[in-house]
This record gives sequence, C-alpha cells and structure tokens, in this order.
Amino acid sequence: EEVVTGKEEVHEFKTETKRLLNIVANSLYSEKEIFVRELISNAADALEKLRHSQNLDSSLESGKPLEIRIYADKEKKQFIIQDYGIGMTLDEINENLGTIARSGSKSFLEKVEKEGSASAKDSIIGQFGVGFYSTFMVGEKITVYTRSAKPGSKGYCWTTDGHGSYTVAEADNVAVGTKIVIELRDDCKSYGSHLEVDAIIKKYSNFVGFPIYLNDQEVNTVEPLWTKEKNSVTADQHREFYRFIANAWDDPQYTLHFKTDAPLSIASVLYVPEKHMESLGERTEPGVSLYSRKVLIQPKSKGLLPDWLRFVKGVVDSEDIPLNVSRELLQDNILSRLRIVMTRRALGWLESESKRDPAKYNEFFMDFGQFIKEGVCTDSMYKKDIAKLLRFETSKTKAGEMISLQDYTDRKQEEQKRIYYLLTPKRRYAEESPYTEMFKKKGVELLYLYETVDEFVVNHLREFQGIDLISADSPEAATDPLLQQALEGDAAQSALSETEAKDLAKWVEETLGPDVVKQVDISRRLDNFPAIVLEHESPAMRKMMQMMEGSARMDELPPMPTRLEINPDHGVMRGLFQIRNQDPALAKMVAEQVYDNALCAAGVLDDPRSMISRLNKLLEFSVNKAVEQDKKVSA
Repeated sequence: EEVVTGKEEVHEFKTETKRLLNIVANSLYSEKEIFVRELISNAADALEKLRHSQNLDSSLESGKPLEIRIYADKEKKQFIIQDYGIGMTLDEINENLGTIARSGSKSFLEKVEKEGSASAKDSIIGQFGVGFYSTFMVGEKITVYTRSAKPGSKGYCWTTDGHGSYTVAEADNVAVGTKIVIELRDDCKSYGSHLEVDAIIKKYSNFVGFPIYLNDQEVNTVEPLWTKEKNSVTADQHREFYRFIANAWDDPQYTLHFKTDAPLSIASVLYVPEKHMESLGERTEPGVSLYSRKVLIQPKSKGLLPDWLRFVKGVVDSEDIPLNVSRELLQDNILSRLRIVMTRRALGWLESESKRDPAKYNEFFMDFGQFIKEGVCTDSMYKKDIAKLLRFETSKTKAGEMISLQDYTDRKQEEQKRIYYLLTPKRRYAEESPYTEMFKKKGVELLYLYETVDEFVVNHLREFQGIDLISADSPEAATDPLLQQALEGDAAQSALSETEAKDLAKWVEETLGPDVVKQVDISRRLDNFPAIVLEHESPAMRKMMQMMEGSARMDELPPMPTRLEINPDHGVMRGLFQIRNQDPALAKMVAEQVYDNALCAAGVLDDPRSMISRLNKLLEFSVNKAVEQDKKVSA
C-alpha cells in the first residue's frame, strides 16, 4: 500500500479551472459511465508514452508489464485504475492535473510531431486534458498516486474533492506509473459493480492496445480486426468478431475489410448478417459504430451510413476525427465526409458481391431487398447507384430467378427504347394479364414487380442509365410501335371496319358515361381480351387513399374515370356492336361487365362483389339462349 510520507502542500485551482471543473462534472458528458472510457484512454496514453520513450532512452523502466488494472468494489464504494506507464514528476503533476485543459498527451504529441515519429502519435488517444476530470461526475474524493519512469524519481500523492483546491505530498511504495482511487458518490456506487464496469469496458474500450484487467480478470480479449492486414484475418476470426460487435449468434454472409488514407484515414470492417429482425416487425437500429484510435466514440452511429443501410454491422475507425472537448461531440463536417466515403464503399462492396456470386446475392436480396428499395426511394444522392442492386423476376426468367436492371438493358431488343414493368401481386396473375399479351407475342421482356413498395421504387427511379421505366398498362406502352400487330387472313375479314369500330367506341363511351370513362380508344394490339383500362389509379395509391379516408368511409371515395381501350376484333366486342341496337338493356350490361373485367385485370376494382348480380343476369341470359337453341334443334 502507498504511504504518504511528506508534508501535504495545498494548492488552489486556477479560476478558469474551477469554472471548467463544474462544466465537466455536470454537463460535458451525456453519460456518467464515460469516465471509465476516459480514464482507460489516459492510461493507454501513458503506456504508449513509456513504450515510445524507452526506444529513445533504455534507462526508463517501470519493472511491470504494459497493462491496465482496474479494481471495482461496491461495498467500499471505490473505483481504482492503475497503469504502469510513464508516470509524472512533481512539476508534471502540477502542470497536468492542476490546470484543466493542459494536456500531457497534447504536449507529447507536439513533441513527437517535431521529432517525426508517426506511430507513437497514432496511438495517443487523450488529446484534450479533460478526461481525468470526468471522475468528478462520479467521485466525491479523488486520489492519484504517481511516480515517473525517469530513474531516481520520487512517488507522490495528489488529492482533491474538486471544491477549489488540491494537495500534493511525497509518498512511498508508489509503483512507476499512475494509480487513481475514486471514492464514489452514493448515487454512483453502481460503478463499483464488477458486472457494470465490465460491460462499460467492453462497450467503449474493448479494443485499446493494452491488456485491461478488471479485478484480476482480463476483459479485452477480442482483437480489433480492422487494425490488421486484410489477408491475415481468417473467416473464423471474422465470425467471432462479428458476433461480438453485433451481439449476434449467426454468421456474416458478406464481409468488407478495408483501409484507406485518402480522402480520410479510415480502417473498417463491415458485415451483412444472415437475417434481420424487421421481417418480424422490429425496426433495426444502425449497426456500425464509430471509433477513433480503437476507442469508441459513437456506438451505433446514425451519421456514418444512410438509414437504409442500417442492416450493416461493423466498425469504422478514423484517426482524422477532430473531437472537441468531449469525445462524444463530433464536428459535423468530418462526419459528413466519413458518410460519403463509407456509403460509396458500401455500394461498391454490395455491387461487387452481386457480380461475384449472383445466385448468393439473389438469396440476399430476397431477405434484404426491402432495404435496397427503401434506399432508392429515400436516398436521392445515390439512387442511381442503388438501382444497380435491385433484382426482379421477369417474363423470361423462371419463378424465383431474378435479374438486375443492367441485365435487362443488356439483353433488350435493339429497337426497344424502354424498360417495361408490370405491377402484379403474383406471377400467375401477370402471365394471365391482358397487359402482357402483346409483350409475349413480340418477345419483349417484362419486369414483374410483386410488392407494393415497388411502385414507389420505379416512380422515384423513373429511368435507368437514360432508359425510361414504363408500366405495361400505361398509354406509352399502348402506343409503342414495337407492341402493335397487324390483322391477317380470316381475322381481317371478320373484323369491324374502322368506321364500325369508331361507332362502337362512341357508343361505349356514352353508355358508361363521363363519371366512369373519360375516353374510349380503339386498339388492335390486344388478341384474347376485349378491353383494358389505361391511366387508372395505381392499386397501392388507392389503398393508401382509402386508409387515409378511414375504414368507415371507404366507399365514399369514388373511383377516378379511366381511359378505356377496346379491341374491336374480339368476339365479345363484335357481338356487342350487333346487339347494341337489337337489345339495348343486354348490351349495356355487357359493356359494364367488360369495363369491370378490365378494372379487375388492372387490380383496381374495389369490390368484385359489386358485379355479381349483373353476372348472374348475364349467365341466366346465356343459359336461356342455349336452351332455346336446343329446342329449335329438337323441333
């Protein structure tokens, strides 16, 4: 045990120091637990200074291993931290502990810069001289025992209660280095708990470059992999590290390990998990933490990556982070620069993985595609790059097989000027849809978009590499020369003439009325279907509008008039042309049913039950017609 042997000298803190002590203790740090991180950082600095100084002066020796020892005792309400580092002389005690914001680390850095030793500079963490004073957030009395590593140095005891003065006295049995004893306040005695301190060390200081022992048990056993060379790290090491930093039990399916010096000094390890929890309704928190020289600055930082990349786990360590007085308060400009670099890296990483193993990436997209789609809709700066990561089934792939937009553009027809897609809840519906009929006939590939969010994705994207994204049920698709057909043979002979077709279109428009259709056009691009609707509301938007109106008033939202495109060569439309004058009531029912069928095919018929009574009447008419014909044949 250390023993005070000399006369205690009382010193007053300087005026500005008293004022700053109050600031540090009460408002500089958002969480009191930060004091553990600050003291460990200071201890690591002291050890690094000794190691560096020994290279220049072999007589410097502590006689102890380069390590940090912490003792937490809840019953005694004590927190003790000891390092066997460079220690302090009496002058250094008064200079560094007696004057707040007078940092020994800062002075050391200035000296190293003059001498040009970069490695020692990079390892110094505490650059601001206020970390030690964070102890006043939790302690009612602070005692420091220290002895310099310089040969023949004496030991000293420095004591204060933080109320304006401190005492310094010579002491015996003081080891080389520094030992800080904190008498914890009653409301902070939890920091005497082994479990509490262990969790704090692992949270903030697990990757400090020296062993940390808590009550004689080593705490920081996980290595900071981002400091190692990429090729020296095994898959097993990455798995262990991922599970530690992500607090997970699965394995990473993708790993990115990189270092760069320009435009910022960054070392990083990023992982994509096998699964995410948002599929269960639990929103994922950002998973990448920000470090500076292996000390945690921001856990689960919201500023490092865009929100849509929140599924990524990992660590970003930058030595270029200029912290202000508290390590917690980052300057926004450096964080925004980090965000740009990391976002570009993440995008390039995912794109390269998609090319390296397309089948594996498609499996990833099945689970994580919602995040990629969110990125297209919310990240205007990078949406064109994010679009390269999208995957969709198409009319030319098998069910479950997906391609990229780049694949589509690479293999589209030479005369094709657009990327076509169809919003459909299921593949079977798409294959039976009247909108896909001519695409199949002409061999034009069609993207199948199954999810509601896909509509917002294509609306935000609008084009890919200068090629417009166009819906198969749009007027643009209706007028594409590539998708038109010419009538041949018997079909041409039985078809309505242009004049007859126009008459029929006019009759249908008048029969349905302006509240239902705003225009009826003739089109011969359809084959097996009598009509389709264009310029209709999107199913997703209509559902959203109904929800906003409120479930009790859903039927109060009238459908918007659409544009109807009729196929005058279809048997139903030719028959309708014949009976419109012979049986106006029946013809009206047929026209209404054709229109509802078209709405149903477009996915915008609110309630199919509304047409059941009409269908029953049409069935009754068909059955009676068949019975009458049988009677005539029998007679």
